[in-house]
Amino acid sequence: MAEPTSRRDQVEDDLQEKLVEILQPEVEAAATQLAAGQPAAEEPAAAEPAKPAPSSDKDFFQALGGWGALLDIGLPWIAFLVAYAATDHKLQQSLLIAVGIAALIAVVRLVRKQPLRNVFGGFIGVLISAFVANRTGNAKDFYVPGLLTNLGYGALYLLTVLFRWPLFGVLYGVITQTGTAWRRDPALLKGFSRATMVFVGLFAIRLIVQVPLYFTGSLNALGIAKIGLGLPFYALAIWCAYTVLRGSMPAEKWSETRDAITHLLRPKK
Repeated sequence: MAEPTSRRDQVEDDLQEKLVEILQPEVEAAATQLAAGQPAAEEPAAAEPAKPAPSSDKDFFQALGGWGALLDIGLPWIAFLVAYAATDHKLQQSLLIAVGIAALIAVVRLVRKQPLRNVFGGFIGVLISAFVANRTGNAKDFYVPGLLTNLGYGALYLLTVLFRWPLFGVLYGVITQTGTAWRRDPALLKGFSRATMVFVGLFAIRLIVQVPLYFTGSLNALGIAKIGLGLPFYALAIWCAYTVLRGSMPAEKWSETRDAITHLLRPKK
């Protein structure tokens, strides 16, 4: 009867040896740390994602492109007006100068590795305007694409507000990857609707001023109106929309909204 007991003891001894062998590295590591006066190592805690630093009003404006963006859009139009007057109304030469200025701005931005979103839009607009004016042979037609663009954008912005899908809200949902969640927040819906209406007003005022000048052939006045209602008026509209949006929601929600837009629009380094 002693044999079964001996076998059982032998199995238990073998299991203990295997257990010691498996745990030996952990036991030695713990002993080393305790000897050095350190606690045993714990599982590293999962690192929390770093939160972006709070943005400011200045950061928001710079994310949209700042004053440089306004110059990118406006300089070619200023160049056309000045060249047309300086060259004694030579249309093709003035168009070439305007297109050349737009191309030069694009090259400068490329060399400096700066965003091209505003340059691209301005350059395409100047090219289309130059093409139309060159085909008709009438300098005032250089401004026709701009008038049609203002009409189209004004109608689009207004329709999005009337259907309770304000364009600024749609863009916010896209760039923040939150989809249509903003529509379920009354403060956001109201703020984006009001901000969109500011730009409806921008396009309407441009048309009210420039269309009569176009049909009366007042080219110099039309050019001045184009410049005046371009850079300065666009900057004013951005600030008004910004102010309206900020005033339409609580401070905490505004900070969250501004930070989301600013950090997503800011160029990546």
